[in-house]
Amino acid sequence: MAGLDAHLLTVVTFLPLATALGLLLLNTRLPAAAARVVALAGSSLTFVVSLRLWARFDPTETGFQLVERAPWLPDYGIYYFVGIDGISLLLVLMTTFLVPLTILGAWNDIQKSVRSFLFHMLLLETGMLGAFVSLNLFQFYVFWEVMLIPMYFIIGIWGGPRRIYAAVKFFLYTMFGSLLMLVAMLAVYYLHFQEFGVLNLDFVQVAGAAGPGLLDTTIPRGGEAVWWQTQTWLFAAFALAFAIKVPMVPFHTWLPDAHVEAPTAGSVILAGVLLKMGTYGFVRFALPLFPDGTVSFVPLFFGLSLVGILYGSLVAMVQSDIKKLVAYSSVAHLGFVMLGVFALNSEGLSGGVLQMVNHGLSTGALFLLVGMLYERRHTREIAQFGGIAKPMPVFAALFGIVVMSSIGLPALNGFVGEFLILVGAYDANPAVAVFATLGVILAAAYLLWAYRRIFFGPVEHAENRGLIDLNLREKAILVALLVPIVWIGVYPKPFLSRLHASVSELVQVVKEGSAPQVAAAPAAEDAP
Repeated sequence: MAGLDAHLLTVVTFLPLATALGLLLLNTRLPAAAARVVALAGSSLTFVVSLRLWARFDPTETGFQLVERAPWLPDYGIYYFVGIDGISLLLVLMTTFLVPLTILGAWNDIQKSVRSFLFHMLLLETGMLGAFVSLNLFQFYVFWEVMLIPMYFIIGIWGGPRRIYAAVKFFLYTMFGSLLMLVAMLAVYYLHFQEFGVLNLDFVQVAGAAGPGLLDTTIPRGGEAVWWQTQTWLFAAFALAFAIKVPMVPFHTWLPDAHVEAPTAGSVILAGVLLKMGTYGFVRFALPLFPDGTVSFVPLFFGLSLVGILYGSLVAMVQSDIKKLVAYSSVAHLGFVMLGVFALNSEGLSGGVLQMVNHGLSTGALFLLVGMLYERRHTREIAQFGGIAKPMPVFAALFGIVVMSSIGLPALNGFVGEFLILVGAYDANPAVAVFATLGVILAAAYLLWAYRRIFFGPVEHAENRGLIDLNLREKAILVALLVPIVWIGVYPKPFLSRLHASVSELVQVVKEGSAPQVAAAPAAEDAP
């Protein structure tokens, strides 16, 4: 156990890749059924091993834990450097929890090139986990780009009729943002070398540079204080990459196409984990690296968050395709997350991070439920249903619980996150919090209206009378998802206590980094 603990993050990150490579080597000799079992076993083992992270994590400590560091390209300041804090801990566990459930959910859905599909799913898991634990900017960028490739193929090969269009649009949008982030990383790399004479891309050292710190707004260059402008432009480059990934309005147009055309498994991972890369990127990198730039952009991001909440809700309300409705609901829910992040206080940030997890669970479950319905009726048009609670009572009950969690009903997970976000937003700007509350009302309107049209009323279509209720495999998947949904709603303390130290430290870093400072007077002997 001691040997495992010494490299725990590495094992968790690369165990899915090892399983994927095993599937690749045995591709021609392994039946599809056996490949499913191997992939499920590998992803389940990853989740079991990742639970050790929860056990080893000390919520009272600040800073990163379970750190591993090894030379990679040391001459260029590039090291393999991983570690977790309370923020990344929850997102890593959410990822390892969702992937095996997603593979189990796709058991009968994917029939074409099964082994290749599973290979891409497991490669995607390693990319996501690597991004969450990376503490070297170059390493983070590598994992960030690795994620794009398997998702591109999952949409483009196993998606719907317009899958190529959706896959290319997804790839081009996110690649554009990624290249701007790379340019900003190179600028940080150059500025750090110029200031300290050392090539370095380690996030911890760059963000916490001692003395006349990197990107300190009080450092004059050539007689003028130009660092504020530097922070602003660098923050903008990082922020654009992350905003596209969230996605925030107006960069959201790739998301509905990707969700609608992706297979169910792709939609679950896209909504459950991949979108969190954008919100996580803001919290992990943009805020602590560029605190002054962050504060200067708060009004803009408050505005964009409100637009996302209200626009996403209103557009979701008029959708006739249930999958597209859930896709637009993600735009609204992630608007709440961004609102909490840019409240820049402990309540808002804690709520924002917890809501990342809540959205992954609730929206992931909604996409799985929509996929189960599509397997039976081969349509997602709301008008084609009605009254199906009669032939599918268990399905209707579980769907209703997940809908309530997505709305934010007390005693379910969504309530805790939204409540903290609204408290934090009210503390930062009461008017913004008031308008954001409309999003909660609109979420109840579009989700409950859709639920009523699908499950209640007369059974008007003959095809719906013979629908078969959930089987044991499907019940197991949904019950597994309901466990954390109810747990977080009833007793969120274990999750919030692990966030407290990391969030408090981040809030302090942003406050100190953005506070106005007076340059020190020259010493007497240096005076002219």
